[in-house]
Amino acid sequence: MTAAVPLESTSMELPPGRTRAILAVVGLSLMAVVSAVSGLNVALPSMAIDTGATQTQLTWIVDAYTVVFAGLLLFAGALGDRYGRRLLLAIGLVVFGTAAGLGMLVSDPTALIAVRAMMGLGAAAIMPTTLSVITTSFPEAERPRAIGVWVGIAGGGAVLGLFASGLLLEFFAWQSFFALNVVLAAVALVGVLAVVPASRDEQPPALDIVGAVLSLVAVAAAVYAIIEGPTQGWDDPAVVATVAAALIGGIAFVLWELRSPQPMLDPRLFRLRGFSSGSLTITIQFLAAFGFFFVAMQYLQFITGRSPLETAVAMLPLPIVLLPVARNAPLLARRVGFRLLGPIGLALMAVGFLVFSRLEVDSPYLLFVGGIVFFALGMGLAGTPATTAITSSLPLRKQGVASAVNDTARELGSALGIAILGSILNQQYRDGMAAAVSGLPAEAADRILGSVAFISSPAVEQLGPAAQPIVDQAKQAFMSGVSGAMLVAAAILVVGMVSVVILAPRRSPDPDAVVEVERPAIIAPQESPETA
Repeated sequence: MTAAVPLESTSMELPPGRTRAILAVVGLSLMAVVSAVSGLNVALPSMAIDTGATQTQLTWIVDAYTVVFAGLLLFAGALGDRYGRRLLLAIGLVVFGTAAGLGMLVSDPTALIAVRAMMGLGAAAIMPTTLSVITTSFPEAERPRAIGVWVGIAGGGAVLGLFASGLLLEFFAWQSFFALNVVLAAVALVGVLAVVPASRDEQPPALDIVGAVLSLVAVAAAVYAIIEGPTQGWDDPAVVATVAAALIGGIAFVLWELRSPQPMLDPRLFRLRGFSSGSLTITIQFLAAFGFFFVAMQYLQFITGRSPLETAVAMLPLPIVLLPVARNAPLLARRVGFRLLGPIGLALMAVGFLVFSRLEVDSPYLLFVGGIVFFALGMGLAGTPATTAITSSLPLRKQGVASAVNDTARELGSALGIAILGSILNQQYRDGMAAAVSGLPAEAADRILGSVAFISSPAVEQLGPAAQPIVDQAKQAFMSGVSGAMLVAAAILVVGMVSVVILAPRRSPDPDAVVEVERPAIIAPQESPETA
């Protein structure tokens, strides 16, 4: 994501020590937001055992955050420009930290879903504002380096959150995940109030409140239907109604934005091949990646018996492969072009997911590592060039639009991935366990069907001689769900690969030659490919 700042605005004259402090503060704020998804995935198994959350509720606990985050990301950036970036960043940290504090105090799954949605509201205010603060605070010569640090934190924060949560859960209960978020938000808030200067756009565009509401309705309704369909039934009136709401909301959003004189996101931008193919690649990548994280954290703990810290360590091959590949991907993209490199990346990711689909209850760790290597290679090759394809499709004065779409595609893909792969896992697990629990008491059968976490809870001992067969079947059913989810992800990646081959431009676009689409919005300085 890139900054939101008008081109005519000049950065403030601040001493180097002050700008370094600002960079540290916004980096910490961003770290809190990014780690709030990856860290929770490590805590899910412990949370499921302690709270009795079903597989559907676990999906909602993760996705409530991402749905609100994705739905309000574009709108929040405009709020910061109008009312002040420092103010919005402080408010976002207060909301985020307060919600995380409530998460430490509740143990009801429904309450946890509400807490996560509130955290997503705070995150939507934090993330677009952090980079806006950088671009209004740093002089032009120092801005690329500061943006590079921001991009590194955005990419590495998920891994750091994974390990920090794994370490905490090794010694403390799952509530420690929320405690970590409280601490990060509190320290960042003190820093914001102490060192971040106030700034805002002197001529901000009108707020597109209707567009914001329609986009949130469309995303939330679509995710609700995907998550609830396996448990309530796809013909359930509530599921059918939300599918209709998602379609109507999406169509209404497009029509509204086309008619609006100052749209939040002009759909006509997707006529540009680089813009549309890059956005599609980002969405599909994060759909697969975050769906995988949701499934893999449970597999590593429930099936292989790893502790939270051991689970984090088992994921180490991912950053080891991903980071150096992503760092060098822009150089490859300059030589071969995104039209070739993007599909190659998606194809390698698909191979990785095919490897994951072969996992069984007693599979060796090396098979898992093999899938990780292909997955990381593919994501590293396609990720940064896809962002560059988006930004290079638009002229300098439209970079705020490009960056906002890049981040929205990422968060939307994450929400859909967790919902789709989580729902496939849930559906196949329930189908695989239906016959095994048919002779059990209704309460025990419901708990077993609700989540594979039951096999790790003390309640399993109450089944007596029937316990071990149930545990064995639950593991087999869960792995059937893992296989199905990974195969669907691989298929989506292949479809995406073919689509990018068709959509991507045959040559790099000339940013000064693209057709202007009116949207007087927050604009950022041009990113270099290395920091995109």
